[in-house]
Amino acid sequence: MRKIKTILISIVVLVILFVFGGSDDLVAKIENIIGNSNQEVLSDLEGNSVHYSDLEYAEIKTDVNDQIKTYKGFVLSFNSENHTPNWVGWELLSSEIGGTIPRSDRFWTDDEIIGCPAHSDYKRSGYDRGHMIPAADQKWDEDAMNDCFVMANMCPQDGSLNSGAWNTLEEKCRLWAQRDSALVIVAGPIYKASDRKTIGENKVRVPSAFYKVIVAPYLETPRGIGFVYPNMTAPGNMQNYVMTIDDIEELTGIDFFANLPDDIENEVESVSSFKEWNRR
Repeated sequence: MRKIKTILISIVVLVILFVFGGSDDLVAKIENIIGNSNQEVLSDLEGNSVHYSDLEYAEIKTDVNDQIKTYKGFVLSFNSENHTPNWVGWELLSSEIGGTIPRSDRFWTDDEIIGCPAHSDYKRSGYDRGHMIPAADQKWDEDAMNDCFVMANMCPQDGSLNSGAWNTLEEKCRLWAQRDSALVIVAGPIYKASDRKTIGENKVRVPSAFYKVIVAPYLETPRGIGFVYPNMTAPGNMQNYVMTIDDIEELTGIDFFANLPDDIENEVESVSSFKEWNRR
């Protein structure tokens, strides 16, 4: 829908320019909106800002259950066999950091999601209801906060990981978003064939690990990084858990950030420098 609006607006502006006149540079800029299906010019016509559409969407390359639904502030792919998401994707803007909406803590089951578990599935299971998109990223809007407590956004997560290394990574992402203006993040569980443990009446499958892939696509030199944490206590420094996005794509069978131009996608997915990301 956003692309359609952009194209319609661009056509109107082109007509206006044709009737009333305009510089060649201005016309070329508007034509670029129509000609490039992977990007939108979000600034007014005097600016040069580029926004890549739908980067938060991922494409699963293997034959798994895949129900996609968009919520306020994020989108996810849900697996009705595992009763957990395959991936959850969102854009985190610097303007969204530091919101004042209080944490909801009202977990809810989405009846539109096939196999969405119940809050009770996690009770006395020994596992936390681990958010893939964290509540602290959604403090900018009340509906966004409420939506992130949908059980489709949860995975059985070891409590020490949820409150420890995973939480630290979430906090880092917010700091990086403040510094870099915008990040696009996708997170989810990793299952091995041997992961047969389930919890609750709905038999929610417990993953052996979690991934998070992150890109800062709007920097002069865009960059990306990935992390994989085992579903247990994760001691040591964050850099011990760094992987390239390419490696995580191979591990998960999921293609991330496919709407980036190929040259940028190849660069950000093949290199992961924690030192570069962690600079102030």
